[in-house]
Amino acid sequence: MTETSKPTVLFVCVHNAGRSQMAAGWLQHLAGDRVEVLSAGSEPKDQINPVAVEAMAEVGVDIAGNTPKILTVDAVKESDVVITMGCGDACPIFPGKRYEDWALQDPAGQGIETVRPIRDEIRDRVEALIAEIAPA
Repeated sequence: MTETSKPTVLFVCVHNAGRSQMAAGWLQHLAGDRVEVLSAGSEPKDQINPVAVEAMAEVGVDIAGNTPKILTVDAVKESDVVITMGCGDACPIFPGKRYEDWALQDPAGQGIETVRPIRDEIRDRVEALIAEIAPA
């Protein structure tokens, strides 16, 4: 990664409907154009978890227009940082990439009261990531 290029971050979870979408929303919201943001799932759902959309809307981050995407080898190759969230071994590993696994509760099937703390933990982790890879 050169000084002028933007780091690319890929968030991966199984369904690409909750955690990875919230993380991508936070990173886009907090880092703006300093970072390229991708998200994908090993078994993507048809739509984003509506409770995740609602939880993010409460804090002014709109992820309603996003759609779950299938994880591809190219997406991993294009990324500088790959953050997995409970997708196990589905993510291909390439040398020279930074990998992190964020152990987060799955918001699938949960109510808003359960999803809010997940959203807030994701924000904290995204803020720490931005401080490392794309400080203002």
